[in-house]
Amino acid sequence: MKIGKAILTGTAAIFLCVSAQAGVADRIVAVVNDEVITLSELNNAFEPYQERVTANVQGPDREKALGETKTTLLNRMIDNLLMEQESRKTGITVRNEEVTEAIDDMQKQRKISPDEFRKAMQREGITLDAYRNDIRDQLMRMKLIRRDIKSKVAVTDEEIGEYYRKHREDYEGKEAVRIRQILLLLPKEENPAAKEKLRADADAIHKRLLNGEPFELLAAKFSQGPAAAEGGDIGYIEKGMIHAEVEDAAFIATDMVVREENGSAALAFRLHTDELVIAGPDHAIIARGDAETPAIYLGVRRGLEARLNRSTYQQLAEYALSHSDDWTVSSMGETFRLKP
Repeated sequence: MKIGKAILTGTAAIFLCVSAQAGVADRIVAVVNDEVITLSELNNAFEPYQERVTANVQGPDREKALGETKTTLLNRMIDNLLMEQESRKTGITVRNEEVTEAIDDMQKQRKISPDEFRKAMQREGITLDAYRNDIRDQLMRMKLIRRDIKSKVAVTDEEIGEYYRKHREDYEGKEAVRIRQILLLLPKEENPAAKEKLRADADAIHKRLLNGEPFELLAAKFSQGPAAAEGGDIGYIEKGMIHAEVEDAAFIATDMVVREENGSAALAFRLHTDELVIAGPDHAIIARGDAETPAIYLGVRRGLEARLNRSTYQQLAEYALSHSDDWTVSSMGETFRLKP
């Protein structure tokens, strides 16, 4: 993993062959310092990924996808073993309580209940144990990075406290989403053929994602971004800190229903976080863009806006046309224009 360049030291020899010979019960597929990863361990970890790839990738591409996924998974297992070795050497650990607290904080931030959280994991095919292990790995990486930085920079608690007091507004009340990305860099030179190839590569990766291949493994294999080794996970990103196109994809409204609230019509929008927001005095519908390419946003809270995706915009437009001739809609007593 890329953190290994700064923190972890060690060597790993890989002996991976995707299809093992019949009759071989077990063998070593990687040596990481003085520890080994066996074929049976790799196969056990690979089983859920294999099921997803087998179910979603057909034809001659299946074997290639299986091989690439298995190799990427092995690299991640090596990264994790290096991290475990460093943890044992430094005595740094992550307690179960810390993992639980991190999950609880995530649920509070997304305003979802434990039951909704479990259902979301089921939809993504993730077990609770696997999710906890992923959180544990992230917390361990953060601790190792913090230890490495702390050993190089001397900052007193008083200095930290003073800085926080002066910049308190920069750290409180901001909305953030956790983002994984697959970054493909455009060539610097004006080369139409290179750009066309990059577009074809992006389309091929997108197709593999739609076919059910794990995002984190494809990110580890193809992404050219700094978080490729972590499955493209760039962490929690606050609104206003990323490109508008990426932000619109991260903060979106995915569905709309019409209900009655206190005797008047109310337009309720479902966000990608499963949160339900009702348009009205505190949650305005905002039209941006131009007449040819309008972009409709919903005010959520504290300056956060969620853009309506295409299907939700169509729902809203059909509702508007069925209730008025001037492209306006009303919700909770407020009227909103849908034309920029």
